[in-house]
Parts: sequence; C-alpha cells; structure tokens
Amino acid sequence: MAKLVSKTYGDALFELAVESGQMDEMLEEARLIKQILHEDSELSKLMNHPKIVKEEKIGVLEQVFKGRVRDEITGIMRMLISKDHYGEMESVFAYFIDQVKEYKNIGTAYVTAPMPLSDSQKEQVKKKLLETTKYVEFEMHYDVDDSLIGGMVIRIGDRVIDSSVKSKLTTLTRELSKIQLKVGECAP
Repeated sequence: MAKLVSKTYGDALFELAVESGQMDEMLEEARLIKQILHEDSELSKLMNHPKIVKEEKIGVLEQVFKGRVRDEITGIMRMLISKDHYGEMESVFAYFIDQVKEYKNIGTAYVTAPMPLSDSQKEQVKKKLLETTKYVEFEMHYDVDDSLIGGMVIRIGDRVIDSSVKSKLTTLTRELSKIQLKVGECAP
C-alpha cells in the first residue's frame, strides 16, 4: 500500500513539475521538505497524533510550508493528510526526487571502500561511472568498511558492483568447499 501511495502522489507531483516547467525549483523544495520531515520529530508526533483532527493538521502544515514552497506541493501535502497518508509523505517526496533524477539522468552511487578515498580517487571513480553508465551526473555517497580488506563495492539503484577482496574470498571459500565435498563423495 505504501509503495502505491508514494508512486501515485509522486507521479502526480512529477507530472506537475514537467507541465509547469518548474522541475528544478520543485526538486529543491521536495528535498527540503523531505529533510524537514525526516529530522523534525515534533512535527511528526503532531501530525500522527490520533486526537488532532485533519483540519488542524492541515492548518499546521500550511503555517509551516505555505509561502515557502509552491502551492502545488502544499496541495499534495494537504491531500496526503486528508487521506490519512501523512506517514507516507516522506516516501512520496523520495519517489518524486528519484523520478526527477532519473528524468535528468542523474545517478546516485553508494561507494564503500576499506579506507577513506582521496579526492583524486573519488574523482576517478566518478569519472569511470560517468563513462560506463547512461548518467550525465552522479550524486556520490562514500562509506568506509574495513572488513572489505581491499577493492570496493559500488551500488547504483539495484545494481551492485562488488570488487572487494572480502567478496572474492567468500566466493573462493564456497568454491573450495564444493571441491572438498566432491572429493569426499568419491572416497570409498
């Protein structure tokens, strides 16, 4: 259900952004709203409180966002609250952001290495990704996991490129255990 809500409202917001020619502006506002929704626990408590009626929640929402973001965005937010989907609001904006990024060929890459990468290494990784994918730009996120030993793991959407030593050792161990099983099966 949650995925259906985020897709339905996210697609509607995306269509509004395309039709109005305000995609970049709406993208920035959506990012800001998503961040506020994620970080402001008091707003979340208030909006999820069962004893506060929808009209009051919409009033609070308009106090916080009206005049700061486009009317189309506050309209979507009002609709989500009136349909009891406040809990899905962050995922609606996340979906919208992903749609805009895909439309503009902006990829998001999560790179995990066993040690922090230097600026030149980060630039090399980004350059290689730009050369080998359809994307014209990347939002890069870097993480360190010393259990990888060497190499790196890169995730773009649902694709994972794992060149880590840890992964290669795991694969080698699996292959060796298969060989040992076959040898053991052959023994009298």
